[in-house]
Formats: sequence, structure tokens, C-alpha cells
Amino acid sequence: MGTALPRDKSDFSVAVRDPVWKHVWLTPALRDITLTAPFLRLYRIRQLGPTECAYPGATHTRASHSIGVYHLARRILDALRSRGADKWVTESGTMSFLAAALLHDLGHFPFTHSLKELPLEDHEILTARLILKEPLASAVRASGADPFMVASIIDKTGTVAPGMAADKETVFYRHLLSGVLDPDKLDYLNRDAYYCGVPYGLQDTDFILSRIMPDIDHGIVIDSRAIMSIESVLFSKYLMYRSVYWHRQVRIATAMMKKAIFAALQNGLIQSERLYEQDDEGIYGLVGSLDYPERALAIGVRERAFYRVLCEIPFRQDNPEHARLENLAIRSEAEKDIARFLAEETSLPVAFVDVIIDIPERISFESDLFVVDEGKHFTESSTVFSAGTVARFTESLRMLRVAVAPRIGKAAEGIPDIAAKLAKCLHLG
Repeated sequence: MGTALPRDKSDFSVAVRDPVWKHVWLTPALRDITLTAPFLRLYRIRQLGPTECAYPGATHTRASHSIGVYHLARRILDALRSRGADKWVTESGTMSFLAAALLHDLGHFPFTHSLKELPLEDHEILTARLILKEPLASAVRASGADPFMVASIIDKTGTVAPGMAADKETVFYRHLLSGVLDPDKLDYLNRDAYYCGVPYGLQDTDFILSRIMPDIDHGIVIDSRAIMSIESVLFSKYLMYRSVYWHRQVRIATAMMKKAIFAALQNGLIQSERLYEQDDEGIYGLVGSLDYPERALAIGVRERAFYRVLCEIPFRQDNPEHARLENLAIRSEAEKDIARFLAEETSLPVAFVDVIIDIPERISFESDLFVVDEGKHFTESSTVFSAGTVARFTESLRMLRVAVAPRIGKAAEGIPDIAAKLAKCLHLG
């Protein structure tokens, strides 16, 4: 693989003013990519979905996040090239990586990651498919990037560009774009904390960039002086999930919308392809145009008529009775059982639409960076964050919640020992 000189910095002449990173510099061709219809859709999708119900400032968009990820990707690659990555990084590869960072969320759904449990294609696959179509294919090519390489960096499955062999440079960029200290995570932690008005996600980005080193096979490695950077990212992610991403009100709002869409898909009222093109307004309009009971859930989210939580039960992945409820179809049957139970206990008409079981999706706390001077991976190094500690982050965060429509909330809350009875109803022991 040939060595390439850095692209002329004068090419990066278009400034975008960003509240988090200040000036973000793009080439005119990269700026043109942000003016295409697929990218403009990202301006109409809130980065944190309905989180503004708990944090009114959380109205930033997928577009601003994507520009931030591009900015950090460029800074990360510049740092790594100055420390040896220039030996295998090409000019086309550089621009392909920057385009991938800018476009990595192109196929993302509204309502954050809450729709990932639905029977839909992964947003990375949708993103890659859009990149290989017009108008983006030509726009990406005009920027000096290779559309197939851009798609391959984002879509690791290779389903969209099966003929595109993932060479070492492409794999290197994949590790940079998705890893422990990746530009995506560094942007969303800082950006989400900024807009929510909380301190938990803030990272010492300059220090992180000063300590990372390139590795052709693994993307980034560190020395022991950078261990605290990973510790900060891990604990910040934990705190942001606890206080923001999985805030009780946010969870209920997303669960309401998820149930509305899942019911529409199950009943054949909409096809999954209709969801892929939607923005925030579009998904409300699509669900609201249908005539079925669950559309009331979407209306409730929009009007902030949120369901009331009756009980919270720590979710245990190793408990088969808990794990089975991760299946949305089984969860729906359990909601019907609870509706019948509540109708008997309250003497009120309680329907399937009046009950929601919310279980946060599975998440991971990536921590597999190699510490070169200690000769071991992060969780085996001199950190206090052992593999067991990191695993307990997820365990402590996941909470099964049962919530009901506001009209029956007060009566249901008055049932003696309601939490224990609901747990028995769900066979949770």
C-alpha cells in the first residue's frame, strides 16, 4: 500500500460553526454532501428522540452529531498519521474515512435506538445502501472518496457491497470509526451532556488525542498513561445512561412509540420499508394516519401524556423468565395478561393498549483497547475497571418497568402489593 501525503489543508476551507467543537472545517465537496437530501433528513431527526421531555435542551439533531463525528475523525486520523499511520494510509482512504464519519448515521431511524428491537434492517446497512445510490454516490466520489470503501467502512457485514474486499486499510478505518475511543462516542458523550445541561459526559478530548497510537490491525492502541481516558469514557457512558438515555420518562416515551409501531407492523398496516425514510415528524404522521388502537400511544407521546410506572424490577439476563420477555411478541402476550389482571383488580376496562412492559435493549461497554507498555488489554491492565466491573455496568442499568395509561394509573397504584403481584403475573419469581 502506497504512502500518501496529507491532503492540502487549504482544501478544508468551509467553516461550520458548532457549539461543541467551535469551527469545523470541511472541503467544498464534503460541504456539498451535507446538502444532499439524505443528509438533510438528519436535521429533522433529534439525536436523543423524546429526551427533551426530561431535558428540554436536548433538541440537537443527528446532523449536528454527524458533523461532530466527522470533525473528531479528522483530528484522530491526523494524530495517528503523525505517529506512523501515514505508512499505510492513502489519500483516497483518508477521504473515504472522513466521508464515512460524516455519513455514518445516514440510515438511522427516529427515536434514537429504541426501534432497533423491531424487525427492521440495521441502520448501518441502510446507510451503506444510500451511499451507493444517487445523489450520494456522485457526491462522495467528487470529495475524493471511494463510495464502495465508504460503504464498507460503515457496513461491516459486507451485505451491501459484497464484491468489496475489506483490505487492511479499510479494516483499520472500521476500528477507528467504531471502538473504545471512537469519534462517534467522543462526540455524543460531549454533545449530549452539553445540550442536556449535565456534566457526566464531558471528556478530555485533547488529552485523549495526545495519547492514542496507531496499529494497522487494531486501529488504536494506548500506553498506561491513557488508561484514565478509557475509565472516563466508560464511567461517563454509564452515568449518561443512568441519568439521560435511560431516564424513566424517556424509557416510557420510547416504549410507547415502539409498541405503536410494532403493532402496526404485526397487523400489516405498514411495511418496514415505509419506516426507513421517516424523520421525527414523518413517523408521527405515518402512525397517526392509521386507524388502530395503538396509534393512541404515539399521540400520547406527542402530547406528553405519558404512561405511569407501576413497578420497577431489576432485569436479570441470566434469568430465563426475564430473558424471554426480550422477545417483543412474548412481551405483548404478557401485556395482555397484565391487562386482564388489572381489569379484575380495579373493575375498570383495561385493554392491551393500556399496558406497557419496558425492557432496555442490550448494550455493551467496549473496553478492549490494548495497553502496549503493560502488554495486555485494558480490563487486564492496572485499571480498577475489571471485566466483571464493566459487565456490572449493564446489569445495574437494565430495569424492567410496567406502566399503564394515565386513566387507570391511580386505581392501579392503589392495588395492595402491586409490584409483587405484577412480578407473579409475569412469572418473574
